[in-house]
Amino acid sequence: MGFSTNILFIMNRIVTVFLAFIFFTGCGVKKEVHQKTLDHLAETEGKLKEANAENSLLKGENQSLSGELGQTEEEKEAAAARAEKLARDMKATEQELLELRKQRVASEKRLQAFRELTAKFKSLVDTGKLNVVFRQGQMVLELPSGVLFASGSADLSRTGQVALAEILNVLQDFVDRRFMIAGHTDNVPIRGRKFNNNWALSTARAVSVVDYMISSSFPPGNLAAAGFGEFAPVAPNDTAENKQKNRRIEIILVPDLSELPGLTVDP
Repeated sequence: MGFSTNILFIMNRIVTVFLAFIFFTGCGVKKEVHQKTLDHLAETEGKLKEANAENSLLKGENQSLSGELGQTEEEKEAAAARAEKLARDMKATEQELLELRKQRVASEKRLQAFRELTAKFKSLVDTGKLNVVFRQGQMVLELPSGVLFASGSADLSRTGQVALAEILNVLQDFVDRRFMIAGHTDNVPIRGRKFNNNWALSTARAVSVVDYMISSSFPPGNLAAAGFGEFAPVAPNDTAENKQKNRRIEIILVPDLSELPGLTVDP
């Protein structure tokens, strides 16, 4: 029997007793019977009060349980959200580690190529005709301008052609790669009418090297020429030795972007 049914039953008892009391009083019932009826009525009212109190208590417990259930659901949702964030963070960390590994492999590959080229160019390096450096992630072959050109000229000398032929013979293994040829000068103003300034001279020298590379079967689409004049020195122009270092031609092996992690290259 449910709690509401119990209350209804008790209320019915009270009504029944009360009606009986009225009936017996009107009929001249004895005092003992009258008192007994009153006592029974008081007892029933007490039980009704207890039932009401119990009902209130149960309602409070029910509300408390509902609140706890709601709180538990919120805690479960919060825990699920934390777990999802942790999974995302772990995935991102794994991706970062993968990218770092790719970068390390690419870096080691470039360094190995640098060592191999240096070994192949050892004789030219030993004679001072060439310097191999690794600058800003790029492999750079530095040739003194004095080896390739006469002073103030952009025409390859015979000695320059021989030196360049030796270099290109090694670079034939990289004929499918892109190269930028960069011309550089010192800060001494140019003397002569053919070139207006050092910038024009450095650019013309770079173009001369590109022309020679094309004649040696390098694809024109893989070559570029640039003149920097005096504005990209490798040493201060304060001594004759430093100025000689700045007068140079650079053959730069351009990195293949498809080999670099994290970059998407259009076909």
